[in-house]
Amino acid sequence: MNKIIRKIQLSDDVFQMEIEAPLIAEERKAGQFIILIVSEEFGERIPLTIAGADEEKGTITIIFQAVGDSTKELGKKSEGDYIDSLLGPLGKATHIVKYDKPVVCVGGGIGVAPLRPIVEAFKKAGNEVISIIGARNKDLLILEDEIRAYSDEVIICTDDGSYGRKDLVTAPLKEICESRDPAEVVAIGPPVMMKFCALTTKPYKVKTTVSLNTIMIDGTGMCGGCRVTVGDETKFVCVDGPEFDGHLVDFDNMINRLNTYKHQEEEHNCRIGLDSKGGEK
Repeated sequence: MNKIIRKIQLSDDVFQMEIEAPLIAEERKAGQFIILIVSEEFGERIPLTIAGADEEKGTITIIFQAVGDSTKELGKKSEGDYIDSLLGPLGKATHIVKYDKPVVCVGGGIGVAPLRPIVEAFKKAGNEVISIIGARNKDLLILEDEIRAYSDEVIICTDDGSYGRKDLVTAPLKEICESRDPAEVVAIGPPVMMKFCALTTKPYKVKTTVSLNTIMIDGTGMCGGCRVTVGDETKFVCVDGPEFDGHLVDFDNMINRLNTYKHQEEEHNCRIGLDSKGGEK
């Protein structure tokens, strides 16, 4: 069992937790993730990116949005409580190199959480890092200070203009591709956002890496639930990823698969008397 050392509520349904996990804290690298089980009653396996780690304290940090039964139950946990099961680090780490040109890191919504350790790793490798982070509004923006700490420049976009630029993250991304000729773009966020980031960079032939968050069950490549098409090949996000060449990912296929699971969940809720948000009808 793993003890929750610290808990912070970042927005209405987004939480940050620092959890005792000394072996994972020692071994983890930017881009990797864990799978946890909240309790015996909520036995669903939840994949979550490692948003940070402290080797001296033996802790890792996770950030999650309470949207399903298991993440809502995780959100009810308090400091001093325990998580029944936690496995990691899983997945391949981000390939970090020193470039002569800028690296652009783009995060949307909760995707800023997995982006944070990648921004840090690129900066510590000696790169010029430009970060673009976006959210629907100011209240939903997370980890701004942490991103600024390891960025040479930060551009903030909100859909409603309540903070930073009133723009999609692809607008400043296009401007940077045109004026700065970046060495690499790393984009993490909703699938549609990553798709359009890749479409934005493709005409400029800028290497673009995306981190995929698909349906995942076992985390070892056995179940096939996380499969995606990359180029002409089938890949498994849990063992081949989570990061892939954004110009080769079949985002439409991935989005259709995610929507299929979503529709099945909604149909199941209707059958057992719940509305689309899991509340009683």
